Amino acid sequence: MAIGGVSALAVAAASALCLTGCANMGYYWQSVNGHLSMMSAAKPVQDWLDDPAAPARLKERLALSQRIRTYAVTELKLPDNPSYRRYADLHRNAVVWNVVAAPPYSTTLRQWCFPVTGCVGYRGYFDEEAAKREAAQVASEGFETAVYPVPAYSTLGWMNWAGGDPLLNTFIYYPEGQLARTIFHELAHQVAYAKDDTTFNESFATSVERLGGGQWLAMQATEAMRQDYAQYNGRRIQFRELTLDTRKRLAHLYESESGDRREALKQAAMAEFRAQYAKLRDSWGGDAARFRGYDQWVARANNASFGTQAAYDELVPAFEALFEREGRDFRRFYDSVKHLAALPSKEERRRALKMQN
Repeated sequence: MAIGGVSALAVAAASALCLTGCANMGYYWQSVNGHLSMMSAAKPVQDWLDDPAAPARLKERLALSQRIRTYAVTELKLPDNPSYRRYADLHRNAVVWNVVAAPPYSTTLRQWCFPVTGCVGYRGYFDEEAAKREAAQVASEGFETAVYPVPAYSTLGWMNWAGGDPLLNTFIYYPEGQLARTIFHELAHQVAYAKDDTTFNESFATSVERLGGGQWLAMQATEAMRQDYAQYNGRRIQFRELTLDTRKRLAHLYESESGDRREALKQAAMAEFRAQYAKLRDSWGGDAARFRGYDQWVARANNASFGTQAAYDELVPAFEALFEREGRDFRRFYDSVKHLAALPSKEERRRALKMQN
């Protein structure tokens, strides 16, 4: 994910304290402290590899991460800079927790606006309880809300002078294919960023992670790794297809219905979604244990949850088509995306992306 609601740039956040007034000072202060704490915990990967006390499993994963990092530069033409050349153990399972919100009859996310980065559909906290308090406050205003853990985020390259974005314990033990995809996704945010357009930014980064992840597995992974990831990713695709169908169904009824009937149809759609998920999960057999996080997501699913997933998926097919149009050349692809990102509005960006495909 892009930096967005986690205003982790110390200079930008310090300026924001002066510009946005006392109401936001506490939020920006936790952002600065949280990010600086993470940066101070990071040290070069080589130091970890040379440390006799470091666990062997961690060393293996860090060595793998550096092969992935080099591949990102040489094959995917992603930025060659200090990011993901250091590692930090945060002793928690997420780097930040994001708060998202949507109205009772819409999956369009509420926007939070910040200096420098613009408006995004989430607000990030380094403390889970603080995120939950924010969600409760927003819910009291009539929104459906969700709080979800984030394993990694990007400072868009603005912190490379200070060592860059570090590898973290929150994702270093991912399956090989997913570790590669995570690194590719976060580096993609350093290539292009459109202010006030979360869906464009996240869909672009997701397209890079999918393209790059598939290429990495095909060229670098063992056959066993490829088979394991194919099964893992196949389950994830099934889940995303189910949530996409439900999101479309909800969007249609929100537009076409009103009053008590709209509420009744909404509840019926959510009940059917949960029933379909239970059936899907049962079909996975013993593999279902790998996806316990989906159980929690489904149990708590609401408009905010579905709106969040849309940001990461909605424009991916268009970006993948653009990659094909550019001859599967990553440099040409990035140049086209930068051109789109520079357009003055979301609407122009969508039209141009559609026309190029």
